[in-house]
Amino acid sequence: MRRRLLALVAALSSLPLPLALAAAPSAHAADPTTMTNGFYVDPDSSAKQWVAANPGDGRAPAINASIANTPTARWFGSWSGTIGTATGAYVGAADARDKLPILVAYNIYNRDYCGGHSGGGASSPSAYANWIAQFAGGVADRPAVVVLEPDSLGDYDCMTQAQIDEREGMLTGALAEFNRQAPNTWVYLDAGNPAWASAATMARRLHEAGVRQAHGFSLNVSNYLTTAENTAYGKAVNSELAARYGYTKPFVVDTSRNGNGSDGQWCNPSGRRIGTPTQLGGGAEMLLWIKVPGESDGDCGAGTGSSAGQFLPEVAYKMIHGY
Repeated sequence: MRRRLLALVAALSSLPLPLALAAAPSAHAADPTTMTNGFYVDPDSSAKQWVAANPGDGRAPAINASIANTPTARWFGSWSGTIGTATGAYVGAADARDKLPILVAYNIYNRDYCGGHSGGGASSPSAYANWIAQFAGGVADRPAVVVLEPDSLGDYDCMTQAQIDEREGMLTGALAEFNRQAPNTWVYLDAGNPAWASAATMARRLHEAGVRQAHGFSLNVSNYLTTAENTAYGKAVNSELAARYGYTKPFVVDTSRNGNGSDGQWCNPSGRRIGTPTQLGGGAEMLLWIKVPGESDGDCGAGTGSSAGQFLPEVAYKMIHGY
């Protein structure tokens, strides 16, 4: 990938200045999918780590084949240490292999304010602004996909208008940082799922949070609704964006756990199944595994006694087979 960039620079430098400027793509036109050769498999995912630590477990071959080697997002938050170093190392490792990494930024102030299972986040709006600026700076000009703050636009029910305004300001600021520092990154502002808010409501929230600055929006993160339900919802959101504000945006769908659809529960329901592996297209701009199958949603359902993000091999194994 670096060789291709150097060749482009050399070609442009040989042109007269006006032609070189005309030929150079704008920062917002960069397509990270064409700068790379497929998606990056996280070598240190929770599923990979469990398989490596439990080679004799009877569930390990299935988990290794069906989950651990599928390109899946890595989530970054307060647990990630110095965030610019962490994101820089991750996208650098992917770049060295000419692969496209998927990252999730999950550290907004008052995170999961209404749900609570994944509560936490930055200590203040200013702390978040600093954190996300370092996140984007770590990615820099390497190609990447970033899902920005899952649940942040769906989680409004118990928030005051002042808190909502504050959150939307943080998201708008985050998008500005990526546009400034990470020109080869496609950022998708999370838009919840079809069961959370109406398309009209979500379109308004996306617009007010600055989605015009983003590449697109993400759907179904950590949820179970079918790809068909999500693509219909994404199109409805775009219809609202077009009617109200005069633009539309591409969207991606988290298919990691939607193979059997939803039973109406979101917190470690049993009987769910892994979905279509990470790919381009599929009814959306991309179908992505954003949540690692087998990672707990919290102390609930089939994950009773676990904490959010903890890898549960039995849950993962059952999700492969749909029971």
